[in-house]
Amino acid sequence: MNFDKEIDTSGLNCPLPILKAKKALAELNSGQVLKVIATDKGSVRDFQAFAKQTGNELIDQQTVGADFIHLLRRR
Repeated sequence: MNFDKEIDTSGLNCPLPILKAKKALAELNSGQVLKVIATDKGSVRDFQAFAKQTGNELIDQQTVGADFIHLLRRR
């Protein structure tokens, strides 16, 4: 899937991946897609909750090796 911006939060634990994603989403226009790479296994649940709370769309979540990949579309 195509994305407009990517951030790597590897090695960071909750809540830092969410906070960095929130800041990155604020820099995008409505409809643009953010890719977040995380290593915190709790990020899967955290990003699901974040999307519901903020109204941003969680397009996809994947596990690739030790990485958790999250794709969010800005509302």
